[in-house]
Amino acid sequence: MDIVYVKGLEVETVIGIYDWERRIRQRVVLDLEMGTDIRAAAASEDIEQTLNYKTVSKRLAAFIGESEFQLVETMAESIAELVLREFPVPWLRLRLGKPGAVTGAEDVGVIIERGARP
Repeated sequence: MDIVYVKGLEVETVIGIYDWERRIRQRVVLDLEMGTDIRAAAASEDIEQTLNYKTVSKRLAAFIGESEFQLVETMAESIAELVLREFPVPWLRLRLGKPGAVTGAEDVGVIIERGARP
């Protein structure tokens, strides 16, 4: 299996459980690895034959930017479900971080894998 990835996608969103967090927008950062087969695209050099990382990124930025989740866990599950449903991806690994959420830590968040690796 080949992997198409997006690293460091930053999006401003409403995320958090505290009242003050519900009134502001905070930055989340995601890294996404998606299992795919790039051979058809490589052979044809046809963008329609590939998993287009720009299309995936734009879709995720819109989804996250419009969302209002309380937990990063819920956001991560929703992102994974969206990718698996809307794109030809049998497997993914998602790292979702909330920088600045814990004093003294550069970043905190979750890493999940969903789908089946062929």
